[in-house]
Amino acid sequence: MNTTRTLTFQWTGWSLGISIVVVLVTAAYCYAAWRRSGYQRTFGLLELLRLVLVIFAAVMFNQPEYIEEFLPDEKPSVVVLWDDSRSMETRDVKTAGQSADALTTRRDAIAPLTESSAWHKLHERINVVLQPFSSPKSPGSNLYQPLNDAMEKQSNLLGVVFASDGDWNEGPPPVQAATRMRLKEIPIFAVPVGSSIPLPDVELLSLDAPTFGVAGKSVRIPFSINSSLPRDHVATVTMRTSDGEELQKEINVKAMGRTSEWIIWKPEQIGDYQLTVNVPTHHDESLTDNNELSAPISIREEKLRVLVVESYPRWEYRYLRNALSRDPGVEVSCLLFHPGLSKVGGGNRDYIKEFPDGLDELSQYDVVFLGDVGLDDGQLTVEQCRLLKGLVEHQASGLVFMPGFYGRQFSLLETELDALYPVVLDEAQPGGWGSRTPSHFELTELGRRSLLTKLADTREDNIEVWSGLPGFQWHAPVLRARAGTDVLSVHESETNKNGRVPLLVTRTYGAGKVLFMGTDGAWRWRKGVEDKYHYRFWGQVVRWMAYQRNMAKGESMRLYYSPDQPQIDQTVMFNANVMEKSGEPLTKGDVVARITSPSGKLETVRFVSAGDEWGAFAGRFTTAEPGQHEMVLTCKQTGTTLETSFFVQGVANERAGRPARPEVLDELARVTRGKVIAADKIDDVMNSLAALPDPPASVRRVQLWSHPVPAACLIALFGVFWVGRKAAGLI
Repeated sequence: MNTTRTLTFQWTGWSLGISIVVVLVTAAYCYAAWRRSGYQRTFGLLELLRLVLVIFAAVMFNQPEYIEEFLPDEKPSVVVLWDDSRSMETRDVKTAGQSADALTTRRDAIAPLTESSAWHKLHERINVVLQPFSSPKSPGSNLYQPLNDAMEKQSNLLGVVFASDGDWNEGPPPVQAATRMRLKEIPIFAVPVGSSIPLPDVELLSLDAPTFGVAGKSVRIPFSINSSLPRDHVATVTMRTSDGEELQKEINVKAMGRTSEWIIWKPEQIGDYQLTVNVPTHHDESLTDNNELSAPISIREEKLRVLVVESYPRWEYRYLRNALSRDPGVEVSCLLFHPGLSKVGGGNRDYIKEFPDGLDELSQYDVVFLGDVGLDDGQLTVEQCRLLKGLVEHQASGLVFMPGFYGRQFSLLETELDALYPVVLDEAQPGGWGSRTPSHFELTELGRRSLLTKLADTREDNIEVWSGLPGFQWHAPVLRARAGTDVLSVHESETNKNGRVPLLVTRTYGAGKVLFMGTDGAWRWRKGVEDKYHYRFWGQVVRWMAYQRNMAKGESMRLYYSPDQPQIDQTVMFNANVMEKSGEPLTKGDVVARITSPSGKLETVRFVSAGDEWGAFAGRFTTAEPGQHEMVLTCKQTGTTLETSFFVQGVANERAGRPARPEVLDELARVTRGKVIAADKIDDVMNSLAALPDPPASVRRVQLWSHPVPAACLIALFGVFWVGRKAAGLI
């Protein structure tokens, strides 16, 4: 830096004249006073100090300023920022000399600006810095950061050339950086590239495969297709598995919108599979590299543990027990109280003699069914109800309420289970409502989409199956569903002041799920079809409720998370249950998860203990990129480790094919008083930069007349003057 220092005065003719007159008059007065004193030395010094004070005040009266100018030694700089993100691979730029159908990519369109040789005309006067931002592997594009870095790193910045398609999806709005550049008088010469009109394209937007499936059980693989074509068309979607199996489904792809469908797959063998879904290329498409997605899925040999608690062996209980006992993936335990009889339990290996004792025994069950049981007649206790609530809340187990005409479940509402109940019951009618004429279920819109109520493969067939199911002749006295619940089915005709009577209601409580079944006639669904619908329904209920609890588990650790199909930029809530070597839940400990993203980035998530008796720990993680994430969960106290993985659905925010946003670059140029220049007009960019004046020198001004240091000096001199007069005996 070259520095020049000057002292200037902001005086006028009047201020200078007044100052001179005052100084001369004061000088004459001082001389006269000194002469009257007989030219004594002390008096002479005091009068001289008086004159200095007046001269000091006169100088301050003319507003002196101390000015420093800092002139940079090096040449001014121009930073050329060019977008290297994934969206710049979009082929939608028409260039001169090519046919109307021949298009080039956005990256190729700005390629001349990225070459150092293109700026040789400016090298003599200007230092040109070429700087790409983002990269093809980046999950997003941040336009704010490169502008901000240019201001911070370049001390003598003359201007910025900014070439991009304007498609930003990370960081603060770039106009915030442009506002700061406007204050520093740094213009932006924006070079927009790309078309703001969406290209004709069919994109496979998402593949939402579940975390795991069960061998021999059908799995629904949902997917979404986004089309910007002007007309609907029929496409045959193909799904291939990593072992060579291939399934196809013909769907109607909606024009200018999103189509959501699914493929049903029935895996036969256990193992880890890779599913690949492909949408055939349409002849009008401009982009063909976004028609395929892959996702992993683990197929397991299932063994779920279910506890069924009932009072009397009613028909609903008998057929439910048979359905669960014959399911190869379910291990069922039944507790039958037999009110009025001394014998508890039953006659075969499915029955247990008493309610599970202790947390270690109860926590083994994935789903618990509560029939027409309550607190009376030596059945459940208040403590057992508290444990059931904790099992659902902290260990992600499922709980099914199946009331009966004895109305014993009303007593459960006096315990902690009341917080889990999905419906409000009518206390005036504890025995429920019966009729001679059979009634039927009617699915709600939510119920028609639910996996629980899926008794046929297509939506239309499923509705037909439910309307044709044999009816029931008793239903629970339900007034309404509670807030925060999902009503899947209502009574076809029975209503009250709150509307249709809910019969099939679900809810999430803590980490687990709750289901309310408002009739005892599901066993009648076997009429004419045997086990077809009855077994399928209860099998789906058990697996739906136990799904989250069995995402990942080891000998002494269990991990589950929500949502089970996380998307990009979504916060995933992790829950873990950790057991000590003795089998008891670990109340306090250091539980840590190390997560490795697809790009290799390693993050650590520390779990926080709930501090209760269930060994529950919780942590959270925000996803940033799609794909398979490897996870290792460790506990310091027990020395155990659980290795698992989870898949983040969707595609990256930054991808090819999205429309350009030239309005973003227009705003940057307008705010900084720059220009918008076409990508093929590089000479215009050169001329605009060459016409820019050199950056003004940095100036530092110190207004001495209002600065505290001169004021302090003036006050100090006044103090010396009055002390001297006192010492001389003049005061």
